[in-house]
Amino acid sequence: MKRIAVFVDVQNIYYTCRHTFGRQFNYRRLWQQLNLEGELVQAVAYATDKGDDGQRKFQDALKHIGFDVKLKPYIQRADGSAKGDWDVGITIDVLDAAPNVDTIVLLSGDGDFDLLLKKVELYGCETQVFGVSELTANALIMAATKFIAIDDTMLL
Repeated sequence: MKRIAVFVDVQNIYYTCRHTFGRQFNYRRLWQQLNLEGELVQAVAYATDKGDDGQRKFQDALKHIGFDVKLKPYIQRADGSAKGDWDVGITIDVLDAAPNVDTIVLLSGDGDFDLLLKKVELYGCETQVFGVSELTANALIMAATKFIAIDDTMLL
């Protein structure tokens, strides 16, 4: 049975789905779909924590599905910009998982991950990227073994 590790850039998926579809991603459906492909041995969702009740409920729902939720504090800078980027954390966890799994699944449209996917393939891993087509970097799409476009069937 194929061993699968899934890594979710929560902020990226939230904002791209909201911008494109006005709806939220269905993480339970993703979990069910991936379980049909093999054994989910690791599932991590990376999010920023603003400390509001809506976010806590969402994070609890992810945990209930089976995700390990990693949180980073939301930082509002004096100039009005915000920080809460998980790129390095996701990269480290993917590289740690790659020698032990057959498939790495990444939910993000961030083109910064293209080099990561190329590196992961050196371990013999298949790489799957789920993203909103219009808002996913072409470099990421090209670096993945398989790109799955998020569409209405994957939304709440």
